[in-house]
Amino acid sequence: MGSRASTLLREEEIEEIKKETGFSHSQITRLYSRFTSLDKGENGALSREDFQRIPELAINPLGDRIINAFFPDGEDQVNFRGFMRTLAHFRPVEDNEKNKNVSNTEPLNSRMNKLHFAFQLYDLDRDDKISRDELLQVLRMMVGVNISDEQLGSIADRTIQEADTNGDGCISFTEFMKVLEKVDVEQKMSIRFLH
Repeated sequence: MGSRASTLLREEEIEEIKKETGFSHSQITRLYSRFTSLDKGENGALSREDFQRIPELAINPLGDRIINAFFPDGEDQVNFRGFMRTLAHFRPVEDNEKNKNVSNTEPLNSRMNKLHFAFQLYDLDRDDKISRDELLQVLRMMVGVNISDEQLGSIADRTIQEADTNGDGCISFTEFMKVLEKVDVEQKMSIRFLH
């Protein structure tokens, strides 16, 4: 099956994906093999259902939010390139040294892009701010029924109170970045991909 994966992915595509995402040739071919094994429709794209079959996502309380991150607005399938673009957010930052980005754009796995990706997991309506209701929804996903609604409301209120510097009752991306400035986002949002 590994040979099937590498024959369907052209060398030019691998080079383009390397430039865009920073993944190595071997990482791309390995991830392509995984992608094709998840592609139950064998149409070169993954559906939400394909992602839901991944055990780690199925048990993750934020699994649905993570899955949604792979699908641009209104799309119901993601091709390999889109799959790789999303995964690139989780590449360890030190990999940037090995794979210099020649296009001078900020790498997908930069601190800023990792923070923006995390912010979008909370910004459910994609209006570029996290409201109390959105924060409550995500908190509820993470803790389930282990905490009362009153306690969750208190956590949400306190979080917004601490983060909301402009007093609009929401958390903007700038406020989100400020709250997380001392957090090692680069480490916490990294997955070790085999080389």
